[in-house]
Amino acid sequence: MKKKLIGLVLSGAMGASLLAGCGASSGGAAAGTGAAGAAEEAEAALSQGDEEYDLTLYSIQTTDPEFDQWLADVEAGTGLNINVIAAPTDSDTRQQKITTMLSTGDSSVDIIEINDEMSTTFKNSGWLVGLNDTVMTEDIRDKFAQGYVKQMITSNDGDIIGVPSYAGYLAFWVNQEILDEVGIESINTKEDFMKYMEAVSDGSRYGYGGSWEKTYVFNEIAQFVNMFGGDYYDWTNPANKEAMEFMHDLVKNGYTPLDQLADKYEQMNPKANDGKYGCWFMWGLGTDYANAGMLGEDKIHQAMVPCLSEDGQRYIFTDSWSYVLNAASEHQDAAVKFLQFAAGKDGMEAGYKYFDRYPARADVAEEVVPDTDPTKEMYSQYASECNVMGRPMLPQTMEFISAMGTIFQSYVRDEITVDDFLKQAQGYVEQYQ
Repeated sequence: MKKKLIGLVLSGAMGASLLAGCGASSGGAAAGTGAAGAAEEAEAALSQGDEEYDLTLYSIQTTDPEFDQWLADVEAGTGLNINVIAAPTDSDTRQQKITTMLSTGDSSVDIIEINDEMSTTFKNSGWLVGLNDTVMTEDIRDKFAQGYVKQMITSNDGDIIGVPSYAGYLAFWVNQEILDEVGIESINTKEDFMKYMEAVSDGSRYGYGGSWEKTYVFNEIAQFVNMFGGDYYDWTNPANKEAMEFMHDLVKNGYTPLDQLADKYEQMNPKANDGKYGCWFMWGLGTDYANAGMLGEDKIHQAMVPCLSEDGQRYIFTDSWSYVLNAASEHQDAAVKFLQFAAGKDGMEAGYKYFDRYPARADVAEEVVPDTDPTKEMYSQYASECNVMGRPMLPQTMEFISAMGTIFQSYVRDEITVDDFLKQAQGYVEQYQ
């Protein structure tokens, strides 16, 4: 109960901090003053309370209703008494706070949950401990998606700096009712895809739907580049140009609407539920569709990613949040014990059980996820039949994502040519490395 009560105090202080920062500069309030100071005092109280703790975890999951049960399982499995600090829910505030903690050598936090954007920024900073010899040993790391490990959580020096806490695919989703209506059994090849586009699209309904808001469309640009066999870091690659022209022509031919340039997933998913789209890409397990009564093999469901490349291969992205070890930690032995648990079967199973996080290890997923879970078969196929990769990101991640989204929107509006797009894209790759 003590942890829960302190967590509530901390969350309230952070909430006040966020409210106080509305309309302020991106730097926020000065440390130690006003509501921001109250949040820091709450963190200090949590870290230095009367109870003895073995380590401190900075977590994004504290608002989950089953967090306390998860924490109890982790403590039972590790024998550790774990202090928890709730991370801010606002993504910009969270990243700023974690960056400040790590860059200043703050030792009050031992284990931190970070996303792919932060992994890309931090993995070569020296702020995180390499886990190759203690946690992500060869026998363990081989159980994770190798493309993701190499691209997202391995430093230039070969240090693996994180333990992925789940596997989340940018899945290909289809509306089975629409497939049945137009008499198409599957979307396997480029020819299948175009046939489906033509059969479905009528000006009010579209073959393809996207989340093309400028900070979201990065996912789909990269996905189509991959599917055509391109290289997101080399915009002189002919396959990149082919992929961009393909996406442009989806709009030109009326197969996808231009008004989705304003849409994030929150806007796209209701349209999918309403039958506006025949297929699309989206992260997650389809909670929005399930809540609308539209998730199922006869309605909206995941499908195999189409093969659009000349090499005959299929490509898919996975993402995750990873547990990382602060290099300034004064409790590294305990932190390693936590990370070993997180990387093992019991830790993966706890994440699946309490947070609906699909296990990042394929072998654990096969064992602990019941066959009745509709995601299991599709995720198993993704893992075995696709090139599973981490998303292409650069150290200045958010700037890169926003810049690419901006020129993509200009291109599909015909404000710039494809060659203009390619030239600017290559410039951004070089600028934000």
